[in-house]
Amino acid sequence: MTAHATPDATSDATITTSVPARLDRLPWSRWHWTVVIGLGTVWILDGLEVTVVGNIAGRLSESGSGLPVTSGQVTGLAAALYVAGACTGALYFGRLTDRFGRKKLFIVTLGVYLAATALTALSFSSWWFFTFRFLTGFGIGGEYAAINSAIDELIPAAFRGRVDLIINGSFWLGAVGGSLLSLVMLDTGIFPMDVGWRLTFALGVVLGLVILLVRRHVPESPRWLFIHGRGKEAEDLVASIERRVEAEKGHGLPPPEGEITIHQRGPVTFAEIARTVFSDYRRRAILGLSLFIGQAFLYNAITFGFGAILTTFFGVSTSRTGYFFAVIAAGNFIGPLVLGKLFDTVGRRVMISSTYLLPGVLLFGTAWLFGAGRLTATTLTACWAVVLFFASAGASSAYLTVSEIFPMETRAMAIAFFYALGTAAGGISGPLLFSDLTSSGVVGDTVLAFQIGASLMCLAGLVAAFLAVRAEGRSLESIAAPLSTKHPGPVPATAE
Repeated sequence: MTAHATPDATSDATITTSVPARLDRLPWSRWHWTVVIGLGTVWILDGLEVTVVGNIAGRLSESGSGLPVTSGQVTGLAAALYVAGACTGALYFGRLTDRFGRKKLFIVTLGVYLAATALTALSFSSWWFFTFRFLTGFGIGGEYAAINSAIDELIPAAFRGRVDLIINGSFWLGAVGGSLLSLVMLDTGIFPMDVGWRLTFALGVVLGLVILLVRRHVPESPRWLFIHGRGKEAEDLVASIERRVEAEKGHGLPPPEGEITIHQRGPVTFAEIARTVFSDYRRRAILGLSLFIGQAFLYNAITFGFGAILTTFFGVSTSRTGYFFAVIAAGNFIGPLVLGKLFDTVGRRVMISSTYLLPGVLLFGTAWLFGAGRLTATTLTACWAVVLFFASAGASSAYLTVSEIFPMETRAMAIAFFYALGTAAGGISGPLLFSDLTSSGVVGDTVLAFQIGASLMCLAGLVAAFLAVRAEGRSLESIAAPLSTKHPGPVPATAE
């Protein structure tokens, strides 16, 4: 557990440390569960938020709801503002996360979410509701940058893939809860028309407060600390974690393998970030863009017009679509849960390309069956659940990929950029492209929507087959050397 470091000093100090190796050689422990629960469960809130708003759209537009909005404004304008807020928040807080640290920002962003959601529950006019939907998205977008970077820097290399996938896939656990919760909260036999939807948002606040209590015990990333002139604090923090793990396991830890020497420096500029991501790591940038765009369009090809497809082609009542959505949401969560370990064992390249190509091919098959009139509402939902079982693991691997293939100093901003791009493509371009196709009532139009989503998913899978980085079991510093190292730069092409 020894390390050699110069005293904390100015930004031009040099430090040699084994902190990354010490973190990566830790066995899984109760301390890691604290990190996962404190940081990862916020995606459940995101899934709950998105699903609930879609399900309560009809109730909010009814006379007596206490809010003068139409269903179209809730699913259109409010949804677009939430997406815009998420994109803006990711970029804004992503920059601050790289500059001021992971812990400060994952506390601040959750605070923004909690305040905005609470004020949404108190909405008395349309402008108030729309404003705080934007700010709720603003907080959630910031969470993606702060949380993904913190998790990857705290979780040992041997477990990083599966943990990241399961955490990002937990969005759909929230979606299942949101679907079922709305069935209860919108029942006027239980809650008055103008109260149930408000209590739904209030429940999100309660869950967020519980997460905040746990999150207070999650430390700053030691990797961020030693790069930003706080080497002794990083060493002391890792030593305390090691003592906890040794006490739990009842034996000592193996010696760490390797050290890293860096020149501590000031904040990275936007120009340096852009040059690093799009010049030094051009192939990886292409990979990240392909993965995010592919999964965004597949999800919109299926889920954006989900309710319209069921009601238009199969006569399903709008009051029952929540049950069908709960089924495909369950498939989305189970996929990363079952397949996650394979990303650490079989490897990133095989699993990322497979979880993009396979759902793309399956969606082509679903499109053919749908076009031939061979599906019912139940069998179509079953087909979607299978497609999304694999696609959800692929979509989650997009977040994993961009969070581990760029240098430490740019990590949060890289996550923010690719997340914002993917969210914009899914939340803005996707609805514009697919809304008319899935609601026209013409079978051929819906088949085309499926085929577009499947094609982009397959294309992203082919890109991953050639460009995905073999990051399984490797330290973050060996995948992409920090800009502060003595000899920064991408790993050689042969290691890709």
